[in-house]
Amino acid sequence: MEKLSVVQYGCGKMSVYTMRYVYEHGGVIVGAIDINPDVIGQDIGHIMESEDKGVVVTDVKEARSLLEKTRPDAVIITTMSLLKDVEEALLLCAELGINAITTCEEAFFSWNSNPSLTERIDTLAKKNHCTIAGSGYQDIYWGGLISAICASTHQITKIVGESWYNVEDYGIALAEAHGAGLSMKEFDEKIASLDQISDEERAKIIESGEYAPSYMWNVNGWLAGKLGLHVKRQSQKCIPEVYHEDIYSSTLGKMIPKGDATGMAAVVTTETEEGITLETKCVGKVYAPEEFDRNEWSVIGEPNTTIVVNRPQTVELTCATVVNRLPDLINAKDGFIGTFEMDELTYRTSPLNTYIK
Repeated sequence: MEKLSVVQYGCGKMSVYTMRYVYEHGGVIVGAIDINPDVIGQDIGHIMESEDKGVVVTDVKEARSLLEKTRPDAVIITTMSLLKDVEEALLLCAELGINAITTCEEAFFSWNSNPSLTERIDTLAKKNHCTIAGSGYQDIYWGGLISAICASTHQITKIVGESWYNVEDYGIALAEAHGAGLSMKEFDEKIASLDQISDEERAKIIESGEYAPSYMWNVNGWLAGKLGLHVKRQSQKCIPEVYHEDIYSSTLGKMIPKGDATGMAAVVTTETEEGITLETKCVGKVYAPEEFDRNEWSVIGEPNTTIVVNRPQTVELTCATVVNRLPDLINAKDGFIGTFEMDELTYRTSPLNTYIK
């Protein structure tokens, strides 16, 4: 097989790394797509802060034409966090029979948050013999790493996880989705109130495709799938994060007054038929000077084990994970699948194309 060819869909902060990592792992970018007029027409080398690559960013309106012309081995989609926001891109890839992997957090395991759209994408991907998947930081640090610890444990009663990340690193859409800059009243009306509902009401919203899951909602589904657990009940609660002083957000372009939300903590509790409970929390906020990314997980049982990762470079780890997953994506069965159904993720010492079966 020749060099693994990739189209980059979304040319923002994440693409700076994903595109460079593709090149440095022996692949090649054959096209790039974006909606932003400021980057459309630019050579991707400019975005990567390197020499020109002879590939210019194409308007998203021409996405179909570009994909039909280039027929890449895979598409990397680094745009939005909710499945409905990447629906057009994923359905297009599935229709054209082109493998696609996305950093969309909901796509990590969207069967439990938007099953109808997931089913549509899955059906189309199977029909046209390609694979669609979600991956990123959570693939290892909220997924594979945790399942590996579980594999060394005799009996498990509970899995507890907590992860912090700075919303400033991911753009305005994510910051706003976390309630950054909202007053307490606005946070309660726009975010917290959405989860102050019964299980029956939540099930109806999920079925309609309008549910807004936190990242851990889908992570818990992924972990349950990986560990062979059967979910009985899952609930979510969003809690505002505040700071004792005014704090400036460069992403929002404004000062957040003390007492207003700098972001939120989303707590997801999953009860399973096997008696194992998952209690996970992700904290996304505008960081104060003393705050930093961290990831802490405990597997409670016999024995108890806790792992802590301080100051992970979340953006770079997300992008490296996605690029290292490309051979697994191509080798995987057809459909919209969770990465827990793929081979265990490994570091790629050789060019990406050499791992294609």
